[in-house]
Amino acid sequence: MNELELLSAADARALSYSASLATRRVFPDAAALAGLARFDEALPANGLPAEQTLALLDDAGSPATTASNGPNYYGFVIGASLPVAAAAERLMIAWDQCASGWDNSPVSATLERLAGRWLLEILDLPRDSTVGFGTSATACTLSCLVTARRELLLRQGWDMDQDGLAGAPEIRVVVSELTHITVKKALRVLGFGLHHLHVAPVNDRGQIDVTRLPVLDHRTILCLQAGEVNTGEFDDFSALIPAANAVGAWVHVDGAFGLWARASALKAFTDGVEKADSWTTDGHKWLNTPYDCAMAICRHPGALSTAMNADAAYSVASQDAQKNLTLEFSRRPRGIPVWAALRTLGREGVATMVEQHCALARQIASGLQDTGFEILNRVILNQVLFRAQDDEHTQRVREALQGSGDAWFSGTLWQGKAALRISVCSWRTQEEHTEKLVVLLKKLYQQTQFIR
Repeated sequence: MNELELLSAADARALSYSASLATRRVFPDAAALAGLARFDEALPANGLPAEQTLALLDDAGSPATTASNGPNYYGFVIGASLPVAAAAERLMIAWDQCASGWDNSPVSATLERLAGRWLLEILDLPRDSTVGFGTSATACTLSCLVTARRELLLRQGWDMDQDGLAGAPEIRVVVSELTHITVKKALRVLGFGLHHLHVAPVNDRGQIDVTRLPVLDHRTILCLQAGEVNTGEFDDFSALIPAANAVGAWVHVDGAFGLWARASALKAFTDGVEKADSWTTDGHKWLNTPYDCAMAICRHPGALSTAMNADAAYSVASQDAQKNLTLEFSRRPRGIPVWAALRTLGREGVATMVEQHCALARQIASGLQDTGFEILNRVILNQVLFRAQDDEHTQRVREALQGSGDAWFSGTLWQGKAALRISVCSWRTQEEHTEKLVVLLKKLYQQTQFIR
């Protein structure tokens, strides 16, 4: 089998898999999981035929996938891949470009620059900001926070690049009591130390309590949230960001999925967020691009590009070259699927998708409340946080749902009690799917109600 025949075979298998998404189990069954043992081979002394490798990957691997690209997956705010974004990704892989800058790939540099410009427009963020396309919100948060620390130190006359951190003025970090784990991870990797973070208490909705905000000053990084991961709530940007700006603090906003509310009729929830210094958001969540695709957005282009600079004598690029805006030097052009999605959906298409998901979340919440579940959030976005009669009943519902193969979502903890979390984030999910989900949960609620 030659190269083109192998690629055609892979395309055929991929198309067959995509065609099965509407009917396949959302989580693999025991037989599929047991089939993963077929991969447990010794390293071959001599290479095996490529078509056999492809067949094994599909025959043993496809049944053991989670159908997160289908209509019945409601876990972790994972969006399905839009057809045009997936198609663009396929062509992008065939191009096999190292998208570090113009010299490596003129087409990648052109499309990622345009995708960045469109992103600032649709999210209505300062148009002179810069956009780096990274692997994840974790990596992009790391880029933004190291830029924040470097810039705050520079304003005090300390050159972190040359002198490091030993003896440097202390930089304080203020985070929400419910800050996302990826923000904590980035801060931990950067050496801030979790015990040294200044934690802002939250209200019953999961928003930072403005009246109990720790003291801010010109040596502070304030981390806020657009879309708390359980409730979907937004911090009060209109109150918090001006207070931070007034004392010279740096404000970073974790907007992995919630920032996309700015592209819809729900924009009012994000009022004031545009005055922050940096933001992160994901493409592989609400824009429904393939994994892995996220964005680091910075109001201060020079600060981000200097902090992330990777120029060398043999490879000098412009300030806005992606290798100078992200952690990666050798990288794939993740902005191309973003460009394809934005061009194909347009403003109205993005707004419609976001608003439809939020409407479906409200319908789910209404149906669950009628069933007997307790709804724990306002359901202002695409998140439904709920619980059954007690922790044990809640856990039984989750286990039964996940074991059914008909849908999937995760459990969580809310205010010290077990809870369940539904995220509506896939372009494939329609009202017919959410109606079936409510019916299924009603049945499981009743079946597990009196088990001891």
